[in-house]
Amino acid sequence: MALILSPAKIILLAVELASNADIDGLWYLAAQHSTILRKDILLRILLTYLPEAVPSRKYVTFIEEIHNGEYSRREPVEIDLVAVERWTDEEATKKVRKLHLLKLASDETPLEAADDTTTLFLLRRAYKVDEEAGLLDTLPDLLVPFLDHSPCIRTLLVSAILPLLRRNFEYYPENPIDETLHGFQHLPDRTAVSLLLEATGAQENGLGPVGRDLRTLIGPWMFKYKKWDIETDDDAEDGPTPGTASSPAGSQSYPGWTQLLEWLTTQASQASWKVALSAIEQWDGPGDVDLGGYGATWMSDDEQEALEKSWARAALASAYLIPEASADALSAAHTIVTKIMGLMDQDPSPPLQSAAALLSPITGQEIVDISIAKNATYLRNDLLSETNLLTGLTKEATSLLSGLILSAFLLTRSGAPCTVRRVGELVLLQDEREQKTEFTTLMHHLSNNGPKTDDKYWIKVRNDILWLRDWGSEEDSTSPEKHIKGVFGQIKKECLEVEILKALLANSRYTLARSLYEDSPEQPLRKEVLQDTIFAAAYNAFDSASNPNRTRGGLKKCDDIIKAFPKTIDKSLPATRRIESLLKATHALSEYRIVLKQGEPFTPVLLRVHQDPIAIVGKILEQNSKSYTRIHDLVDLGTNMVSAGLTKKPAKGSTTTTAMTAEEETAARLTAQQRITAMCIDAALTEDDFETAYSYVTNRLGALSSSSSPHLSTDEYSWRAALQTGKYRRSINTSSSSHRRTPSNRIGTGFASANPEIRHLEQRIDCLAIALRIAPKNTLTEILNAYRRAEEELVSALRVEREREEEWDERGEGLANRSHMPGSFASPGAPARHTSVSTSGGGKSAAGEERPMSLFDLSRAATASAQRNLTALSSLQRSGLGRLAGGLGGAAAGFVGGAGVAESTGSGGASEDEDGHGKRTRKRDQLREAAMGTLVSGVGWLVGAPTPGTGTPREG
Repeated sequence: MALILSPAKIILLAVELASNADIDGLWYLAAQHSTILRKDILLRILLTYLPEAVPSRKYVTFIEEIHNGEYSRREPVEIDLVAVERWTDEEATKKVRKLHLLKLASDETPLEAADDTTTLFLLRRAYKVDEEAGLLDTLPDLLVPFLDHSPCIRTLLVSAILPLLRRNFEYYPENPIDETLHGFQHLPDRTAVSLLLEATGAQENGLGPVGRDLRTLIGPWMFKYKKWDIETDDDAEDGPTPGTASSPAGSQSYPGWTQLLEWLTTQASQASWKVALSAIEQWDGPGDVDLGGYGATWMSDDEQEALEKSWARAALASAYLIPEASADALSAAHTIVTKIMGLMDQDPSPPLQSAAALLSPITGQEIVDISIAKNATYLRNDLLSETNLLTGLTKEATSLLSGLILSAFLLTRSGAPCTVRRVGELVLLQDEREQKTEFTTLMHHLSNNGPKTDDKYWIKVRNDILWLRDWGSEEDSTSPEKHIKGVFGQIKKECLEVEILKALLANSRYTLARSLYEDSPEQPLRKEVLQDTIFAAAYNAFDSASNPNRTRGGLKKCDDIIKAFPKTIDKSLPATRRIESLLKATHALSEYRIVLKQGEPFTPVLLRVHQDPIAIVGKILEQNSKSYTRIHDLVDLGTNMVSAGLTKKPAKGSTTTTAMTAEEETAARLTAQQRITAMCIDAALTEDDFETAYSYVTNRLGALSSSSSPHLSTDEYSWRAALQTGKYRRSINTSSSSHRRTPSNRIGTGFASANPEIRHLEQRIDCLAIALRIAPKNTLTEILNAYRRAEEELVSALRVEREREEEWDERGEGLANRSHMPGSFASPGAPARHTSVSTSGGGKSAAGEERPMSLFDLSRAATASAQRNLTALSSLQRSGLGRLAGGLGGAAAGFVGGAGVAESTGSGGASEDEDGHGKRTRKRDQLREAAMGTLVSGVGWLVGAPTPGTGTPREG
């Protein structure tokens, strides 16, 4: 039907048709009234009233015809005019005025599209469809037909719609960007890039799509820079991240590109470094883009080269920033460098494992020039700056980085994990303390964890360490100025060799160590240094031992180390003898149970660090019953301690000890012997084994007392042990005597008393006599008091025994008189024996207890006592008085060598008693005079009086 309507009604009818999404009717109406429904009015009606939910493909052809101004021929369409027929023309005109159609242009209209109504419509329609209906995925259908119409449309589709479609609908629909198309397009560039890459690599096993995201999200998004937009204040609102303060070359006009580079370095510096690795591996830079077929490369060669260089610099920076010290991380850094070297047309380096096996020298004056301390700041700052020589796109920079990566790999593989940045600091700063710390960590791990049977491993380790010192430049170049100082550049080569030798010895690689350091013609170490190192390793093995048996564990290793270098370690060396003595002493301790501290087992190192090693012998005696009977072994133990230098203490203010002179060692040996003998005597007394203690005193301390050694004056142990033995009193726990004969140095009747108490007192007096010989002057009073008390007890015991014997004699004689044979002659009556015996001191003994008795008083009292007690010598052979004379005479004879006895015996005359028994009287008088002379001369010797034949008093 013919449409005869006023212009106002035609416009209102078009609005009605657009509102109802009647595209066919609207097309027919526009074709019939093209003069009224002009292009701009019709596009405004569509923009204002066409529902956004209408699929773009339903009306895109209509838009094309509107744009072209020619409508294709179609079948007539029946249009319902009811909506406009009820209005008059005036009413229709008023309604048209109130339509408020949207304008095509806006404040954000690009200048190049200001007069292009179709472009303006498409731009605003795209925004409205996304904002009102969220049908972003339908926009390509609307815009693709017009890509060649206006650059603005292509830019919108490629740089905004395509990235958002891929990001929100295809790649990460579960984590979409919460921005409209209009909002996203007007985000600051840094923010837009961050949103596009927010989910990249964040998912598990999500490293594969990293390159895809850069290629299909960032590549298209950068299409917006086709016109080289200048960065605005809004674009620059996000400052550079730490460590990347300066923008890379060519990125001043591309803030989004700068953000991408910073994103890359940030990923590399965190635990997500594998994301950065994947990005570098999978993406070839700004030229590697996927525009979805909607565009082509837009950059010129110069522009692309500038961006590619900045990308390569960021990749090198990423290699420095990887924070993990592992083989995988270092392999990743090596992969990065290799790829960048390929992009720069440099000769690629071999795989990391191959490079570690080859250890090719790294030389070059250029590398030396950039390996300086001031460049160390670039390891942490301005990594993307053009002024950073470490990330520069030069052969020197990549060679240096390759050397750092290889060094870090060698350290990490050997047990001292190290990052590229850490190695860079060691190489550039050349701080000796830091290098030694790293080297110590490395050698500690090698010594404790190295294989015990693989010589090839240790040869490789040695080569690695020596290469790390100078990167092989010292052997490869004859010019000192071209020598590169590596990770251990400040450590002397000799120091490295010493530590390597220690590690070899710690891991029992004796044959290899000998071949490298003793038999090798190169002689890496001087003989003195080699000796010191071997001894240090031996002591270290000793200190690490847990078993004091020298045939096992650490002590065996210590012994093996010393014997592994026969040309270097001679048995005559003092240090060798000290170690041998130390091993002997420690091995001797393995035969005993020793606990120095409750709950801690005894280990050999305790012997070395003990402040008083001889005191350990005391612990042995305390903790091992009857161990004092092994006095020979214990004395040998102490002697070995002295020979090992354990008793030598450092000088005041010093921490090291010096070797003892021959005189000092002799004195120390004697002191150890005296002290250990005294310890054994004390231990025997503690266990109530008096006989053993007595034997040690008479046989060992007696021998010491006859020595003329000048060191006796400092003996503080022997005389105390003898004194304690002399003070010992028998008890029910005292071990029974197994010795029945008197000591050979005593004058007696040949046999000791059958009375154990008398014999014990005689032994005590012997011990006290020896104490008197070896004690200092200021201790004689204490010993003499003990001597006097023991003498009094002996005299008292002898008196009791004599009285018992006389009682038995009287009973025997009475029995004999009553039972004589018939016809026998009567025996003459024997004189009664009622000689009174008094103790030495007589009635004045009480007064003597109140004040000390002088030595002369003691001599006079002893003489008087002897005279009173020796009047009945007729029964000397069966009484205890003979033993008294022998005991006292023997003790005194020990002081002067028996001279007093000889003189007393020679001076005794033959006389007859009143009864005329001449021969009997002469023998009695002779024995009495001998005992008295011996006692007097002996006690006189104690006070320093001259004896016959001697004019010099004793010096105490």
